[in-house]
Amino acid sequence: MLSRGKPEPSTALFGVLGLLAVRPMSTYELAKHFDRSLGRVWPRARSKLFEAPKRLEELGLARSTPGLVGRRPRTVYSITPKGRRALATWLARPGSGPELEFEQLLKVFFAEHASTEAAVTNLEAARDWARAQIDEHIAVGRAYLEGTGTFQERLAVNLIAGTFLARFAMTVEQWATWALGVVQSWPDDPRKAAPNIAALEQVVRELESIRTSRR
Repeated sequence: MLSRGKPEPSTALFGVLGLLAVRPMSTYELAKHFDRSLGRVWPRARSKLFEAPKRLEELGLARSTPGLVGRRPRTVYSITPKGRRALATWLARPGSGPELEFEQLLKVFFAEHASTEAAVTNLEAARDWARAQIDEHIAVGRAYLEGTGTFQERLAVNLIAGTFLARFAMTVEQWATWALGVVQSWPDDPRKAAPNIAALEQVVRELESIRTSRR
C-alpha cells in the first residue's frame, strides 16, 4: 500500500510498473518493448516512459541499479516488494472500459463537411493501418508457435490480450473494406449520399441476436 497522503499512481505509471514486474529493465529496454506491449493498450504511457521509473522509485515501488554497457553508464530499474503489492492491489480492482481514439474514424464522422474523396482517403488509411497490424500479429503469433516469442514464458497471459488486439485489427480491416465499398458509390458531396438502410437493419439484427444469447 502507498503511504497515506500520497496520490495514487496513474494508469500509465502502473503500466510501466507492470513491465518492470515482468523483468528489470532500463528506460531504453522499456521503450524497446513498449510498442508490442503497453503501447497497444495504453499509448498515453509513452509520454511517461522516461520519467516513470524515477517516479516509481520516489514512491518506493521500484529501485534503480547503476551499471555499464561497455563504457556507457546504464541504470536498470526493478520492482520492489512494495511495488509488487501495490501492483497486485491495483490489478485486482476492475478497470474502466475501452476508450477509442481513432482519428481516421473521427474524420469520416464529419465527412459531410469535406468531400467523399476525403472520406475515402481516411478509410483507405484505416484499412492500411489494420493490414499492417495484421501482418505484425501474424509474425508475433508465428514466433510464439515456434517457441521464440518475446517473453515466451508469458504466452498464456499474452495470448488473452493479444487475441483481442489481433481481432480488433481484423475488425477494423473488415469494417474499412466494407465502408469503402459503400462510400465509393457516394456522390462527391456526402450530404447527398443515401443511407444504407439494409446495413443498419443487419447491424441491429446482429446486436439483438447477441442480446438474446445472453438470456
